Amino acid sequence: MTMKEQSTAASEKALKLRSRIKKKKPEFVRQESWRYKRLKKNWRRPRGIDNKMRRKIKGWPPTVSVGYRGPKATRNLHPSGYKEVLVYNAEELEKVNPETQAIRIAHAVGKRKRAQILVKARNRRIKILNFKEAKKAVREEEKGTMEEEKPEEKEKKKEAAEKEKPKPKQRKPKKHKRRTQKR
Repeated sequence: MTMKEQSTAASEKALKLRSRIKKKKPEFVRQESWRYKRLKKNWRRPRGIDNKMRRKIKGWPPTVSVGYRGPKATRNLHPSGYKEVLVYNAEELEKVNPETQAIRIAHAVGKRKRAQILVKARNRRIKILNFKEAKKAVREEEKGTMEEEKPEEKEKKKEAAEKEKPKPKQRKPKKHKRRTQKR
């Protein structure tokens, strides 16, 4: 076995261990969030001197502690085993190592740049983590070009849809009773 094969086998084993640990890990909630609507469930550390959760009293929800932590080898890794890299343009793909890193296309990237990134990533065989969104953008772009080719058909569809729509009923204004003042 080569060194590379050993490291991949070890990381796969660590990823499986992390998923097993994650299943047993409780959902950490903010203290009293179940009691008050105004408190969100997202975690806040209990800090009061008499706080039951901070003192880890039986019957109170568990608090975050180092014992729930996952294996060191899998920290900051995607469940696929790749390290995530956020990409904003096609030039940033040159810095990515396809064997250990996978890309996530940033939310702010438009359709044109998204399509460029997608093509370049495929050529370099880089894994894309938010691929569904990228596929959707490419499909929408293709639909846009198809619609531009046939504007006559588009107009016909609009006219047919307008004919099928029922006209909304107009309401009569309500008559208000006059109020008299008591003297």
